[in-house]
Amino acid sequence: MATVRWRLKGKYIKSCNCDPGCPCEFWARPTHTTCEGMLAMHVDEGNYDQTGLKGVRWAVQYHWPGPLHEGHGTVLPILDERSSPAQRNAILTIVGGQAGGGWFALVASLVSRVLEPRVGRIEFRLDLKKRTGRVVVPGLLETTVEPIRNLATGDVHVVDTVLPKGMEYTRGIVCQAANRGVGPIAYDIARGHTSLAYVEQTHAGLKKG
Repeated sequence: MATVRWRLKGKYIKSCNCDPGCPCEFWARPTHTTCEGMLAMHVDEGNYDQTGLKGVRWAVQYHWPGPLHEGHGTVLPILDERSSPAQRNAILTIVGGQAGGGWFALVASLVSRVLEPRVGRIEFRLDLKKRTGRVVVPGLLETTVEPIRNLATGDVHVVDTVLPKGMEYTRGIVCQAANRGVGPIAYDIARGHTSLAYVEQTHAGLKKG
């Protein structure tokens, strides 16, 4: 069976309940045992075979009872109401790891339960230079991202993680976020770790460089 060619290039936010500085990226255990939160993307350029994905937004809420690599995760895919049925099916196929691509396929292998996808209006804002962002899906989640601050001066404290062999991204801008989820996956995080990135994921994996 031939591989379907796909591409998602755009702005990416991931926010969880750990203290800033994602333990997963250092092969350490989560700050509070569990790993839970959300991730979201605004696609600037993209396609799944002949289906254009430019402008599509999607999000996922997640919960793992322990470190990600130990598995047993639960996820809730969220699709934007402004996307077409074909676009929604494409995103579900990609994010669900059914179309290859390295990162999504790996994460899917660590998930035991996929909840019924929800459709809502996804508000998405991200400014990489200012290290700020916001994702809101009414009735499901609200995430507000801000820079980490120097406790002595109040100035923006700049911390990035560089992962030359990363599968999710190769450079993550480390921030903090107030992150609240309601519904099937609930959490209320006052100051959780957040990574901001600009990524290009494809059927062949993360495009680097």
